[in-house]
Amino acid sequence: MFAGKCGGLLLLKHRRLTSKVFRGSMFSRSLHWLHNGGMKKEGKILARNVLAGVLLCFCLLLAACGSSEAPGHGTAASYEVTDIQGTVVSLPEKPHRILTLSMSTDEVMLGLVPPEDMAAVDALLDDPVSSNVVGLAEKVPNRIGRPTVEGIMALSPDLVIVPDWGDLTLVPSLREAGLKVVVCKGARNLEEIRETVVLLSQAAGVPERGERLLAMMDERLKDIGQKVDAIPEKERKTVVLISLMQGYGGIGSTFDEACRYAGVKNGRAVLGIRDGQVMTKEQLVQIDPDILFLPTYNNHGNFDVEKFRREYLDDPALQTLKAIRGGNLLEPTEAYIYNSSQDFVLGVQEIAYRAYGDAFRQGRDEHLSAVD
Repeated sequence: MFAGKCGGLLLLKHRRLTSKVFRGSMFSRSLHWLHNGGMKKEGKILARNVLAGVLLCFCLLLAACGSSEAPGHGTAASYEVTDIQGTVVSLPEKPHRILTLSMSTDEVMLGLVPPEDMAAVDALLDDPVSSNVVGLAEKVPNRIGRPTVEGIMALSPDLVIVPDWGDLTLVPSLREAGLKVVVCKGARNLEEIRETVVLLSQAAGVPERGERLLAMMDERLKDIGQKVDAIPEKERKTVVLISLMQGYGGIGSTFDEACRYAGVKNGRAVLGIRDGQVMTKEQLVQIDPDILFLPTYNNHGNFDVEKFRREYLDDPALQTLKAIRGGNLLEPTEAYIYNSSQDFVLGVQEIAYRAYGDAFRQGRDEHLSAVD
């Protein structure tokens, strides 16, 4: 369209120019001399002048066409992203002071951008029990918990990510203050984790890293799946997660989905307990799992997790459980099994490792990242 428009203007100008020139008596006489072989000196000069004029107009027209921009276009570095609420957010360039309002979205973003591009991270990322990115978090100077609008403004972020399980009442105020805010899903399963990786990579201006991160997740799950497929069905273990969040771990939880990928039976799900429903001790006896996953989080020494564990392990009514009788009381890495970022796949591998051994062993502080 652009080339056609310029070509049309050029043709129109050429026609107007040649029409005027042909009407001039001097040019008519010059043509008459040329046709009759009478190339006089002044005819040569006139012809050169006319040709120079045409070329000048042509060059000016091309320059004008080449320098014009379509109205409404931003700079070459600007881009747009549409969040889960349908809001189109325009960013003038890639952000370098990113703030996300949850631990899991911090973990996703730290797989997409270097820590130097984060304005702050959740304080829980400093806890080695809960976090597998402590080293990366150390490179980010500020910490947040449940920040106010004023607290967020004080950090001067150029992009704010708000998961929909958080306080969405902050969003209008932040946008009115001029901040770029993208609302994402608070991921509750693998599909939503993948969607969040894509959206956050687009928001950060690095969609190619989002694609790379998804490929890394798929590759890890494929490797785990091949090993799980080699385990006979009769050897598959039943596990129960004893969580400080006593309603967590049933049907619909990320833990339940991770168990399926890891080739183990989630005892709560087998009994029909849904996520959010508290499992009673009577139900635990009915499940009679092969393995109990015990909690280790102690809130930096401010919570007596051992006392909580003893409520199960010392209960006379539970001494008949296969897991207790066989001593299969395991402490999986909580930073992995509670993970709702791309590192969900590490949670899958952690569950398989605890149930089936060294074929699934992995490092303690692994983290999937597409950052070079």
